[in-house]
Amino acid sequence: MSKRIAFFIAQHHGSGVPLAQMRLAKALHRRGYCVEFIIGYVPNGLSLPVMEGIKVVNLNVPRAYKMFLPVFSYIRRMKPDVIFSAEDHLNAIVTIAAILARSKVKISASSRITPYRVFSNRLFSKKWFLKWFSIFLRRRIDSLVCVSEDMVKEYEAILGPSKYECIYNVICDSDMRQRMLEPVDDPWLSDASIPVVISAGTLSGRKGFADLILAMKIVTDRMPARLVILGEGPRRSDLEGLIETSGLADCVRLPGFQQNPLKYFSRSRVFVLSSYAEGLPNVLVEAMACGCTPVATDCPTGPREVLKGGQIGHLIPMRNPAAMAHAIELALQRPMSQESLDEAVKPFTEDRVVEKHRSVLGM
Repeated sequence: MSKRIAFFIAQHHGSGVPLAQMRLAKALHRRGYCVEFIIGYVPNGLSLPVMEGIKVVNLNVPRAYKMFLPVFSYIRRMKPDVIFSAEDHLNAIVTIAAILARSKVKISASSRITPYRVFSNRLFSKKWFLKWFSIFLRRRIDSLVCVSEDMVKEYEAILGPSKYECIYNVICDSDMRQRMLEPVDDPWLSDASIPVVISAGTLSGRKGFADLILAMKIVTDRMPARLVILGEGPRRSDLEGLIETSGLADCVRLPGFQQNPLKYFSRSRVFVLSSYAEGLPNVLVEAMACGCTPVATDCPTGPREVLKGGQIGHLIPMRNPAAMAHAIELALQRPMSQESLDEAVKPFTEDRVVEKHRSVLGM
């Protein structure tokens, strides 16, 4: 009988953590495991994801701590063999539920953002309690996972040495080629005479898109190029204003969130990651697999690791539009070969990632 595997995520939003966990769930299902996917909350405007052969459940509780009773009940009733949980707050809830249910389920708990945003040394603060609670609970967790090597070092610096290890997200899966080849109804991407630079992410301050727009002002003063930034978020109006005041309305566009960004990446020349902080930037790896020459800020954590310290693509300082513009120009003039890019993304392929999880959990 195949092992029963349960995935828990706090909220579905079509990218980031939910997308990474869905890819891993599908990869394990393809290998014969019985997989269920439980989501705390699906916001209005988004539909419940459909994964062939995998039961998907929406608990409809908007806060992670309210998932405790449903998770406890699920563990008692369904008796899963393995649980995959993501993000520190939910990891704590799932672990407590397993302890109180007296379950022997194996738990893989992954951390996705820098611990400096989750934990604190300020006495008796909420983040201070979470820090010490997490240190206590991790003895029950079978696999403590960070999505980059630099993140492992950060967690051990904050929480002390433990069995943290880096297991990358599944980014290059068996569905990728099909999604890359889907048609795109966009005249910029069918016009080979003017190269397209692309980026993607939540339109928030942390993503540094204002720096990218300023860099494109420098680039377009020197050579023809266009910029497309995929995503939605709270800084849309600010970025639209910057595009207008910079005189870039004819060469910079914000087409919003796209369910399948890969079809855009595969028709672009350069991908730029302009962030100030990441966990492990999935979109950077996706774009490289799609043939984009990468330009990325040297932010914590992930880009330096993905680009092998700058041996792949262009690694640039944060908050420096001039350096970014220069790197974009170089990337447009001297694109990387697909062979080099394919070699760079091998650690993020489905087979590599699944085998590492199976080895760690004794599956």
